[in-house]
Amino acid sequence: MVNIVVTDRDGTEHRLTAASGTTLMEVLRDQDMGVVALCGGMCSCATCHVYVDDAWVAKLPAAQSDETAVLDDVSDRKASSRLSCQIVMAPAYEGLKVTVAPEE
Repeated sequence: MVNIVVTDRDGTEHRLTAASGTTLMEVLRDQDMGVVALCGGMCSCATCHVYVDDAWVAKLPAAQSDETAVLDDVSDRKASSRLSCQIVMAPAYEGLKVTVAPEE
């Protein structure tokens, strides 16, 4: 299990536990953090958009071209924007901090 810190759209910080091998999207969706995940994790929508804490951006694998293409269409994209469906939880991500992006 991996402990993560999630700030929801209201600014409330939540400490959640995620099973290794699950996607961050699944955790956020299942814990009602405002992530709709309309495409079910197929990297074809941005309803699982999050901002990764600056201290964690370089610790995650870089976004692939399909993720980048989806994020290109997001109006509130930041340098730390990621699709949570593309982040697979692993022990190395203990303490990961993300903020759920505003709803599109």
